[in-house]
Formats: sequence, structure tokens, C-alpha cells
Amino acid sequence: MIIGVGIDVAEIDRFAAALERTPQMLDRLFVDSERYLPGGEPRGVASLAARFAAKEALAKALGAPRGLHWTDAEVYVEESGQPRLRVWGTVAAAAQERGVRSWHVSLSHDAGVASAVVIAEG
Repeated sequence: MIIGVGIDVAEIDRFAAALERTPQMLDRLFVDSERYLPGGEPRGVASLAARFAAKEALAKALGAPRGLHWTDAEVYVEESGQPRLRVWGTVAAAAQERGVRSWHVSLSHDAGVASAVVIAEG
């Protein structure tokens, strides 16, 4: 059963400008594994913008409850290349309260826009 669907877009240049103005946003929005590629290189801004869009979409799929912490959700990629969500803390509590048992996520970025869709399934 689908409990919620969320979608979000982020203009990549605008997101990059916000990160440049406020570098501490990286720490507020992302866990280290999202900020860096497996080899240790910093992740590109388009990829970060897509991950931010996924976190916004996740919140929308949950009904946009107050009190979620961005770093209580992680967007990661399986070896197959499929993006996934891992949640804990405030996000896991909100998901459990709503009966969410699994997540589906899709990320994209093209033409200066990053986008994400998240489906919460119970």
C-alpha cells in the first residue's frame, strides 16, 4: 500500500550559490557518505542537489511533519546503481508512526535542474 508520494526539484545553480554563501549547509543537510564519493572525492553539486530534492520529497511523502532532521536520512546507491533511502532518528520515527516499511526513490539531473521522487510504502 502506498502511504505517500513526494516530488521535488532543485535548480542546480541556485543550490550551488546557496552552498557557496553558506558552506555549513553541507553539514546540516548531508551525512558524510552523501557528501563524498566512495573514493573520497567530493560529490558534485548536481548530485548533491538531487539528494537534497530527495530529502524534500521524502518529507512530502510523510506529509511534511515538523521536526525532521535532514541528517536523519541518507540517500545512497546500491552496487546496481539504484538509489535507496536509509532513515533513522526523527525520520524513522515519523515513518514508523505512519506505517512506512519501505521506500522507493528516483533521482535525476539535467538542463540545470535536479529532481527526485520518493514513494513511501506500508
